[in-house]
Amino acid sequence: MLGICARSSVTSAMNNNSLHWYLRMAPKQWIKLVVYTLLLVNFGHYLLNDLEQTRHTYHSGWQWHDWTASFATSLDELAWFLLLFLLELETYLLSDDTFTRARVMWMNILRVVCYLAIAHTVIAFSDYLVDLMRAPHYTGTTLCEFANQGLSFTRNLVYWELDARNCASLSADTQFYIFSQGQAISDAVGMQIEMELAWADVIEVIAWLLILLMIELQIKLQDRGFSNGAMLFWARNVKRLFYVLLWLIAAYWAYRGHWIFTWDEAMWILGFMAIGMNLSDWRQEIVETQIARSP
Repeated sequence: MLGICARSSVTSAMNNNSLHWYLRMAPKQWIKLVVYTLLLVNFGHYLLNDLEQTRHTYHSGWQWHDWTASFATSLDELAWFLLLFLLELETYLLSDDTFTRARVMWMNILRVVCYLAIAHTVIAFSDYLVDLMRAPHYTGTTLCEFANQGLSFTRNLVYWELDARNCASLSADTQFYIFSQGQAISDAVGMQIEMELAWADVIEVIAWLLILLMIELQIKLQDRGFSNGAMLFWARNVKRLFYVLLWLIAAYWAYRGHWIFTWDEAMWILGFMAIGMNLSDWRQEIVETQIARSP
């Protein structure tokens, strides 16, 4: 009977621990949990956005790379989220003794897959920018002359299926550009916005890659026991400069009315700043260990 009571008490304690784990979380961990959850919600939004854009730009001649290019943003978001998860494992969740050879191998394989997905995004965004630069330019014409040709008129990432009923109301310009493999058309103002947004996409993804490079450098140095030095100082400050650049891009998206892009950028910056907090805590542990070992 005593044994049953004892096991019952242990089970009750375990249940209480499992039910109230969230009460023991530090505020910093709560912030990370909220940010990561919001990033998952944002991924759903971008997936729906890519589906809508694909509906207006798809044609029967599409090949595999056209599909992946159309969903480049969603693939990019997924790859970055997985990389963020890996960084969280490396800098906070997993202790040193849990990094077995097999676990490290699988983490590195996943990391390589994510890098390939992000590289695909860089290529897709760059190809789209080149496509815009090479877009056929039509002058001295009206939008209605392009009606009922299977085109979609776009301006500032909003699409309308172009036909004789709406062509006159969509634009009164006399200059037009056809792009997205001949599936989209825009006027001079719309083309200028499209170019600006395309440049913002390319600059943003490159900036994030450089931030990731700085984080990986910090991890490698701290994993070898370095808590300070020129390289760590350089990596932290270069990373801050690119965060400033990303905030400027977010401000541009807000200026263009794309508040969800601005919100998403802010969430990603906060997410990677959380990794920075992990690195700071880890660096403090290194310093404390070095002090404890000093004579």
